[in-house]
Amino acid sequence: MANLSELEPGTLPPEAGALRDEVREFLAGASFTPRCDSWLTGADPAFSRALGERGWLGMTLPERYGGHGRSPLERFVVIEELLAAGAPVGAHWIADRQTGPSILANGTEEQKRRFLPAIARGECFFGIGMSEPDSGSDLASVRTRAERADGGWTLRGTKVWTSGAHLAHAILVLARSEPLDAGDRHAGLSQFIVALPDERVAIRPIRGLSGEHHFNEVVFDGTFVPDAMVLGRPGDGWRQVTAELAYERSGPERLLSTFMLIRLLHGRAADTADPAARRTVGRLMARLWALRQASLAVAGALAAGGTPDVPAALVKDLGTRFENEVVDAVREHAGVEPDPGSPDPLARALAQAVVQAPGFTLRGGTNEILRGIVARGLGVR
Repeated sequence: MANLSELEPGTLPPEAGALRDEVREFLAGASFTPRCDSWLTGADPAFSRALGERGWLGMTLPERYGGHGRSPLERFVVIEELLAAGAPVGAHWIADRQTGPSILANGTEEQKRRFLPAIARGECFFGIGMSEPDSGSDLASVRTRAERADGGWTLRGTKVWTSGAHLAHAILVLARSEPLDAGDRHAGLSQFIVALPDERVAIRPIRGLSGEHHFNEVVFDGTFVPDAMVLGRPGDGWRQVTAELAYERSGPERLLSTFMLIRLLHGRAADTADPAARRTVGRLMARLWALRQASLAVAGALAAGGTPDVPAALVKDLGTRFENEVVDAVREHAGVEPDPGSPDPLARALAQAVVQAPGFTLRGGTNEILRGIVARGLGVR
């Protein structure tokens, strides 16, 4: 585990500038409607395949598995540009961000060859089967059960807030495969790869405040998973999930979901010469830059082979609170009301952000849970 004091300040490799220019050139010629929170609410499988064709998916995976053998810091540059542009990256996001690296670290050779090349091509999307009703961020309390069957396992239980499950080709499910041990709640958990569609898996939409559909409830009703689709060793699920969450919690998406608002407010402040709005933009950008350096430091730790779960939790806590503060600041200074149907891009982006804002500090683990992780890492809890 990397302690906070062990991380070096984030720096990018020399080749980052040329790569950034290449991504910006591609985005300038691409056709999409920019939006806030695009990594969750914007999904376009064709756009994902186009990124795969350019080698911008599976960037850190080895070439022998269809990846490109590049560093997490190079991937950081690509992700940063895609998010800043509000590009529709939601379809492939989970598979590229965390499921691919998790399969690489824990999977069998068969699993690696089956899934990793398809992820890198933008042809295989994954859902995350972690959160459950009444469990919140306490993953150790999951009630989805995995029972031994002939040649595999049978899953029964319900997962919620499963982003993109309706588009996914598979879902990685955390389930209790052994009876709960009161002395160690983290023992007896396993991860299972469930290929979709499956007649024993029901996927039901959970619609947001504005009617949009990206979350789902997923019900496993006696779903059979062969032994070949157990990820890692049975009973080792907690360790695997903890490592996986370092990828989920520390990336630039925890800082840039509302970046479009800052950019649009900057343009509005420049046009109106509003000194208060300009000061606000400057303050927000200074905060964002500091948070970006912290996120880069975690990416550097991942590149060095570390498991920086404590720093990742801190980045996620600070970053998602910042995203909410951006929404509040823009509402104060923009002079427009949120309106999803407005011809004004700032009013539309503000409407998108306002709807999504309640989830910023919840998804990926509530901030209260994350502060507990940080406190334990610092030895004060």
